[in-house]
Amino acid sequence: MNDKIKNDASDWHGARLDFKESMSYGDYLGLDRILTAQHPLSPNHNEMLFIIQHQTSELWIKLMLHELQAVRRHIREDNLPPAFKMLARVARIMDQLVHAWDVLATMTPPEYTAIRPYLGASSGFQSFQYRQLEFILGNKNAALLAVHEKSPEHHALLERELRAPSIYDEAVMLLARSGLHIDPARLAADWTRPTEADDSVKEAWLEVYRDPERHWALYELAEKLVDMETAFRFWRFRHVSTVERIIGFKTGTGGTAGVSYLRKMLDVVLFPELFALRTAL
Repeated sequence: MNDKIKNDASDWHGARLDFKESMSYGDYLGLDRILTAQHPLSPNHNEMLFIIQHQTSELWIKLMLHELQAVRRHIREDNLPPAFKMLARVARIMDQLVHAWDVLATMTPPEYTAIRPYLGASSGFQSFQYRQLEFILGNKNAALLAVHEKSPEHHALLERELRAPSIYDEAVMLLARSGLHIDPARLAADWTRPTEADDSVKEAWLEVYRDPERHWALYELAEKLVDMETAFRFWRFRHVSTVERIIGFKTGTGGTAGVSYLRKMLDVVLFPELFALRTAL
């Protein structure tokens, strides 16, 4: 018996079938643009994996920036409960990105070698969103703005982020507003510089941790920041492990030392006092 095409909407549990005159799922998500944004340059089958891996990572980074910009605003306004939820979300996004490396790790060295000549000098090192993420978390480096001179819009965005207080700078200013002593020199720190450990900040956080019931909101903020940095470290570690698995110690396409450079990034501590105080407790 030939199957008949069912045109009765009731056969589809009430689902609407006609979207000629209204917005569809694909319209709302812009899927025509997203799903046609993959343009492999090599004839190799595996390049599609490489492209989609990095495109989806950029989408997740876009969401993290959306959340972190709101976190910074909420901390500045002493409105911590929404910031806690957003920081937790960012940590979970980073977990998602950790597992994304598992997919890329299915690419073998010969498969990557087949597409590498087609990548030119393009590299994740040039990601303006990732650089913005580093800056908003306090790992700032003005020299790296040069990487983005090709795009005046991205360069201007990153220069603004370089000169803005990081999320951790806002947290330190919140400590001071909460009556905890912070060295005036730390409060007047140059925001274009990477975060540097400060004894007064460590002592302030120690006071919070020694009496968490009295400083519960600050205590919870500290732990959310630690959760996020821990997730960020896992993401970085999974990155370097995957790169080593696929290309060994070759120079990166963007000219960095590859694995050696990425390993140095593992030593970066975003919120130094929050980790140092654990030894002192």
